[in-house]
Amino acid sequence: MSFNRVGIRPARILLPAPSVAPETWACIACDQYTSEPEYWEKAFAAAGDAPSALRLILPEVYLEESAGRIPAIHETMARYLRENLLVPAVDPGFILCERTVPSGTRLGLVCAVDLEQYSFEKGSLPLVRPTEQTIASRLPPRLVIRRGAPVELTHIMILIDDPERTVLEPLQEKKASLRKLYDFDLMMGGGHLAGWAVDGEKELAGIDGALNRLLDGLGADPLLLAVGDGNHSLATAKAYWNELKESLPEAERENHPARFALCEIVNIHDEALLFEPIHRVVTGTTADVLLEDWQRYAAERGMTLDASEGHSFTVVSACGDRQVTVGNPEGAIPCETVQKFLDDFLARHPEAAIDYIHGEQSLRNLSRGEKAVGFLLPEINKNSFFADVKKLGVLPRKTFSMGEADEKRFYMEAKEI
Repeated sequence: MSFNRVGIRPARILLPAPSVAPETWACIACDQYTSEPEYWEKAFAAAGDAPSALRLILPEVYLEESAGRIPAIHETMARYLRENLLVPAVDPGFILCERTVPSGTRLGLVCAVDLEQYSFEKGSLPLVRPTEQTIASRLPPRLVIRRGAPVELTHIMILIDDPERTVLEPLQEKKASLRKLYDFDLMMGGGHLAGWAVDGEKELAGIDGALNRLLDGLGADPLLLAVGDGNHSLATAKAYWNELKESLPEAERENHPARFALCEIVNIHDEALLFEPIHRVVTGTTADVLLEDWQRYAAERGMTLDASEGHSFTVVSACGDRQVTVGNPEGAIPCETVQKFLDDFLARHPEAAIDYIHGEQSLRNLSRGEKAVGFLLPEINKNSFFADVKKLGVLPRKTFSMGEADEKRFYMEAKEI
């Protein structure tokens, strides 16, 4: 097998011991509900005194308390290992997981991604790439957590472009012959999660072959694995590996566990994987002022706002909706065209501010004010997503979201670092 060529490999993946209730173990990603501490209070109450992934992560709502919380997190990780509350489920192997959410059942493959084949540096063209801009200032707090942590849990989701469904779906068809690892309802309305061990020689060879065939069809500078969610967590793992490997002999670097980060691979063509645009609302100005400014901005750059073809979206305000189509747009995708103008407008209008909004109805509610203007962006095209990432390098910040907060990946599996 040649997994080294495709950027992932089987791993020694840990799960909570059979004595640990999965319903109180698994929890939502740390970067959700960052303005709603009451969610996390309810989650901790639901877990009670039971062993839980909640005690192995730092929810970002508590970032200001990190100095006091991180040592306790590291100690709990070590204790769970010492007391065999975290035990190997596959060694090595993958875990096939099915997540049932309102949009359907989403299929994923938990694996280890090779950080030597990932980079978030601008202009780099690795096999594994971010889809959105990596903000360097967000890494230091995460690095403090990772340094000294004996294990990692994952909410990273990495996308593959597999329209013929050759990698994950064949495993789903034979799941009845695989060893079931877990099957339970997630806490706090998170849906249902089931998982199976994928560690047989035939199954591993099938995944390896399918990924290599995908790679062979991508041509020069291939983008095989696109980070869809958890990019800053993966960037933190990369930064930590870069620190650590300098102190390691060359022979140890090849298979050191910190070289590999736990993630879940998902096919972008999975029907239950919803790509939702992130809309914009600008406050502190009116639609008339903003649109007049945009007309001037567009004319200076050879664009128009009333073209028959181009980038189309809806401007929403208390005055109603206005359909806008930018002809000869300066961006590669509609989101970039809008963001370029808004960045320029905000730099010249300090009285105005921007917010990024999930959901059309939320955007409409916020745009009803006298000084509020919403930008309702079009749906994300899955079929052109990988091509857009290759063309742009990374997509504009806050371009898309993969489902609502409760549909994000829950922490379940772990791996030693």
